[in-house]
Amino acid sequence: MLLRNFIAVFLLLGIASCYGDEMTVITQKLGLCAGTKASVQWERIFSSDKKMKQYKIDTLPDDLKIRLKLYLIQHAADSDQPTVPGL
Repeated sequence: MLLRNFIAVFLLLGIASCYGDEMTVITQKLGLCAGTKASVQWERIFSSDKKMKQYKIDTLPDDLKIRLKLYLIQHAADSDQPTVPGL
């Protein structure tokens, strides 16, 4: 039972790590940094077609837009895990 729980946790951490790495690459390609804006600002960007076009987010598939939005909000300046530019 303990081994099964260990494997489950290991797999979940691996998936989360891959998810984070993928989003890091995408944000770098788009020139975005989650920690430069508060979560409310990211919400506003994703609710405006004009803003999404400005940041080239409109070119992404819908499922990737959703994951990117979640990543940016989870790592926004006012979040528990902010992404700090330059680190």
